[in-house]
Amino acid sequence: MDDPVNITAWQRLGPDVTTSGALRPDDLPMLAALGVRHVINLALADHPEALAGEAEALAALGIAYTHVPVPFEAPDDTHFAAFRAALEAATGPVHVHCIMNWRVSAFFYRYHREVLDIPVDQAEALLTRQWDPATHAHPAAATWARFIGR
Repeated sequence: MDDPVNITAWQRLGPDVTTSGALRPDDLPMLAALGVRHVINLALADHPEALAGEAEALAALGIAYTHVPVPFEAPDDTHFAAFRAALEAATGPVHVHCIMNWRVSAFFYRYHREVLDIPVDQAEALLTRQWDPATHAHPAAATWARFIGR
């Protein structure tokens, strides 16, 4: 199956890693068809766009689920450590999402730089496909720029 074009803010980072914004019920069978075996969610469960019953719906498709709720106004190193642990424990293709793919892109920027030692220009190119907290006008953007060290 080709990568879906209708999942919010879809991005493929590698053969076994994909990311997106908020998932909708119709997106879950597409993830299963792609072979996704684990979903990591960085959004808060009470966000208006969060998918209710996501863990149960994924389990029904045989997909493991980890929730690492990251408040958009206050990401910290404990969130990053939990994300890293979930990512590194996941078996098979993994899909990581939040609401807009902003949290996810920032977390992967840090992961690419701090863990995989990917060159800055390559890590930035992946980050800025979704957003650039160093230049974005969102009130929390400066917090995110500090969080990722930019």
